[in-house]
Amino acid sequence: MARANNQKLKVGIVGAGDIVRRRHLPALKKLPEVEIVAVSNSTYESSQQFCDENLPNALPMANWADLLALEDLDIVWIGTPPYMHSAVTVSALEAGKHVFCQARMSMDLAEAQEMLATARRFPELVTMLCPPPFGIRGDLVVKKLLAENYLGEPHHIRLQSFTSAYLNPEAPPHWRQRVEISGLNVLSLGIYVEVLQRWLGNITGVYARGKTLQEVRQGYEVLIPDLLTVLCTFENGAEGVLEFSGINALSAGDRLEVYGDSGTMAYDFGTETIYAGKEGDRDLHEVELTPELEREWTVEEDFISAVKSKGRNRPHPDFEDGMRYMRVVQAVDDSRKRNEWVQIKL
Repeated sequence: MARANNQKLKVGIVGAGDIVRRRHLPALKKLPEVEIVAVSNSTYESSQQFCDENLPNALPMANWADLLALEDLDIVWIGTPPYMHSAVTVSALEAGKHVFCQARMSMDLAEAQEMLATARRFPELVTMLCPPPFGIRGDLVVKKLLAENYLGEPHHIRLQSFTSAYLNPEAPPHWRQRVEISGLNVLSLGIYVEVLQRWLGNITGVYARGKTLQEVRQGYEVLIPDLLTVLCTFENGAEGVLEFSGINALSAGDRLEVYGDSGTMAYDFGTETIYAGKEGDRDLHEVELTPELEREWTVEEDFISAVKSKGRNRPHPDFEDGMRYMRVVQAVDDSRKRNEWVQIKL
């Protein structure tokens, strides 16, 4: 939709949950060129409450399809869980709207393929997925270490992401444990696959095992694993062990270790601290994040800037990036169900 330079970009929010309230909304409100004009949440009452509390001039709406039909709307900001991402995204693009979509991209690979195919049909429209906050601060430092061959050739990758979020057997199923809402997404698998592939290249094959500690929660059968272990290979020849759990009490923070033939790097995601060392060093040392290399969360600004550029600039992660991690999510599910190694077609 073409707009005069002095007109604001009009945004409609579909799904106004905690992530929108805490992270996206404050950032969008700081951008003078943006006006949030409509909100559609799970019910009209919750839409109205969100507007009353945060956006008194916005229009609360009961149905997201009605929001997409607003003629002067430029951008659809999707903050729903994965089960709505494909339908809302495809409909919004076909209605001529730019789309920002909350991660994880979709319920499964087929939906991701549909989203990407639709985005390719409308190249003039900007699409972006919400990136994981993990690894943003030190992103440029990690890329610099790898580009300068500090570690040599990476050959062994270890990732651990443990919490105790699902340890209580009396707790009701979280929406992330409900397959009809979250799809094939398991714990923080997709989040960290996105980070790993940004730094180390594509994952080319997986073998996965999973376990559900509490198979029935308040009458609901839980099909998404509480614990997941993935053996994987990377395009550069490295092999990896990726471990995820929501049932590990008193666990250490999330951590990545990359071992090369001449050095080692570790990333503590809890503190956003990077450690590195060469063969012969007594221990790893903390890597300084200098101001010119330290990144901050600028996601909302990046997306709006891309829209203002009329598509000349493309923000990341885009739907191509999302497809890359959804291939792995799908392969992990296939492997776990078939109990076999699954090669990933790139």
